[in-house]
Amino acid sequence: MRTRLRRAVVAAVALLTATTALPAAAAQGRDRQQHPSHGGLSATIRYTEYGIPHIVAKNYADLGFGTGWAQAADQVCTLADGFVTVRGERSRYFGPDAAPDGSLSSAAKNLSSDLYFKGVRESGTVEKLLATPAPAGPSRQAKDLMRGFAAGYNAWLRQNRITDPSCEGAAWVRPVTELDVAARGFALAVLGGQGRGVDGITAAQPPTTTAAPETPSAQDTARAAHELLAADSADMGSNAVAFSGATTANGRGLLLGNPHYPWQGGRRFWQSQQTIPGELNVSGGSLLGSATVSIGHNARVAWSHTVATGVPLNLHQLTLDPADPTAYLVDGTSERMTKRTVTVEVKDGVPVTRTQWWTRYGPVVTSLGASVPLPWTTTTAYALNDPNAANLRASDTALGFSKARGTADVLKSLQRTQGLPWVNTIAADAAGHSLFTQSQVLPRITDELAQRCSTPLGRVTYPSAGLAVLDGSRGDCAPGSDADAVQPGIFGPAKMPTLTDAPYAENSNDSAWLANAEQPLTGYERIFGTTGTQRSMRTRGAIEDVAALARRGDLTVRDLQRQQFANRVPAGDLIAADAAKACAALPGGTATGADGKAVDVSEACGVLAAWDRTANTASRGALLFDRLWRRLPAAQLWQVPFSASDPVGTPNTLNTGTTAFTTALADTVTELRAAGIALNSPLGEHQFVVRDGKRIPVPGGTESLGVWNKVEPVWDAAKGGYTEVSTGSSYIQAVGWDGSRCPVARTLLTYSQSSNPDSPHYSDQTRLFSQERWVTSRFCEKDILSSPSLRVVRVRS
Repeated sequence: MRTRLRRAVVAAVALLTATTALPAAAAQGRDRQQHPSHGGLSATIRYTEYGIPHIVAKNYADLGFGTGWAQAADQVCTLADGFVTVRGERSRYFGPDAAPDGSLSSAAKNLSSDLYFKGVRESGTVEKLLATPAPAGPSRQAKDLMRGFAAGYNAWLRQNRITDPSCEGAAWVRPVTELDVAARGFALAVLGGQGRGVDGITAAQPPTTTAAPETPSAQDTARAAHELLAADSADMGSNAVAFSGATTANGRGLLLGNPHYPWQGGRRFWQSQQTIPGELNVSGGSLLGSATVSIGHNARVAWSHTVATGVPLNLHQLTLDPADPTAYLVDGTSERMTKRTVTVEVKDGVPVTRTQWWTRYGPVVTSLGASVPLPWTTTTAYALNDPNAANLRASDTALGFSKARGTADVLKSLQRTQGLPWVNTIAADAAGHSLFTQSQVLPRITDELAQRCSTPLGRVTYPSAGLAVLDGSRGDCAPGSDADAVQPGIFGPAKMPTLTDAPYAENSNDSAWLANAEQPLTGYERIFGTTGTQRSMRTRGAIEDVAALARRGDLTVRDLQRQQFANRVPAGDLIAADAAKACAALPGGTATGADGKAVDVSEACGVLAAWDRTANTASRGALLFDRLWRRLPAAQLWQVPFSASDPVGTPNTLNTGTTAFTTALADTVTELRAAGIALNSPLGEHQFVVRDGKRIPVPGGTESLGVWNKVEPVWDAAKGGYTEVSTGSSYIQAVGWDGSRCPVARTLLTYSQSSNPDSPHYSDQTRLFSQERWVTSRFCEKDILSSPSLRVVRVRS
């Protein structure tokens, strides 16, 4: 029976190959197949271990269909929740005051989310982008994928019963359209711009009194902006490294991608292989709702992304018309703002109507997050410029990657489509090339423009946070344009920080400066990021690790696997020994806590000294150090300050001569004892997630500790320690080549394929992650067909 099944699959794939790999004389017929006008769509899905689908289709619409069908099978409730968001219907189904999951905007409540996304829908923003000719708009292939995805999702809804208890029988699970799929892509594109300002956009109203509201100082605003923008990489960061053939055992490239993304909600990855025989063959992780592979590999090249330091928005400070606070002056001429009145249905209540105000620069905004107020007074308002509000090109960038034959093609795809809004790209290929590039869509704000046009607020926020605040009363202060840019107002490809063929190219969410510490990148504008400034602990540890690997050479995929789960704690290597010595030197083995009480800390001294400096689940002392590290004040931490001449090695040497250290030690010991947690407990006993009623230990460490294998769990002492994981290692891939037609790839989706607790793939890869084991990628046909778990599904509309 198994043999007959395999033969049938081979025949089906061969048939698809025959219909797509046509000679040049049949190009016209092939074009008709790529763009079918009929409604009947179909695909073949071969499932292998861990529920990973290998989707085969004869054209892009069919490929989108199979992808939408398979994603719905694993993630229907999460997908449906996102579609409710982009339709502006959360208040209708879940109430106005509940909070979205944060995956598609920073909105604090459903009502502000709905007011924004309903406004986007009613203004026709996404339809206009869909109608924009490529390359400024999406290609026909990208639109076929979106159309097919919607049809596949809808077909799954018609043909299957929902068993996930989070949306079983829910009225809000409804069929979707191509526009819904595109609107989800739009939401991801503006996540760092308008998406960050949703609450401020929807709350912005003209002043009703002449009394000036309290305005924070420029320094306070700059500090808050810096913290807001830095939080992106802490909450949703990543590591990635590409090694060139100069460092590897066989002269071919290697890539390790370790994106840190949310473990719950709509910004999870989902793993698949997509194949149009003779046209495209790619494997990797897709952000939910996307019809393309976001991070992945094909037979010749592999790539990953890290959240970049470039600031994808800027503000224009408006000088208001003295006669009308809804009009503003540009070169002395008054321009009226545009009103966008939006009505949102509300569960168990009357509809809510609000007005948003838009300018030539973008929407008026009264805050960026809760911490950056931008008050609208009778004289001043702020407008948010987000160039990614005109960017629906990410799918075409991803398609270019999927069909690339090397890192040069990856770079060409970025240059041609310019579709990535907020990430860097790191890639390696079978020919031994490596690539780092910060090719993202940013407002074209040069240091010269910021110097010439910054307002007093901007003169503080731009140097410190990269957030430009320009004088909106001057027409010559709008962002300029580059001749090689695909849309007005953004930087062209020639301005992007790029490093090719370095022995290693690495990024851990700091700026491009030290992608390779021996070949620093400089000369880029401040909006891209900083140079010569202190690096994060994770960047420092990562550079130490990968530079050592590159120097050693003879690298293989196995070395990448070891790096992923080394779980070294760079902060521990820097201070744990000194902390243990200072602890042992305390008179009587006691320290005074913040409450003034003396605490016996003598046991902690031995635990810190014996700790192996890792965040493995069996490590004793890792939890104690983690909780201590969190309490140490950064301002008093180091004896040796940062030096730009030694950015990886500084700052260093723990400052044990202050009471801050002993107080933190006492409070940490008190905290753990009060929770009933032994100071030398193995980390995995208190850092875990619960699946199917069972604890699964989680390896890795937090952002501040600098651990490559980052996890950010939630501390709940009453429940035993770190429960759940908010963000961290997600779709991990270690990829190389051995000269055969099949890449050597190991993957891991840490939170597993399905969020449905009734699915067999709800926690299977999570258990692998706990055990630091990998999935061997089945990319070539022989490997797919030899899977003992092979299951074939033929899906049709």
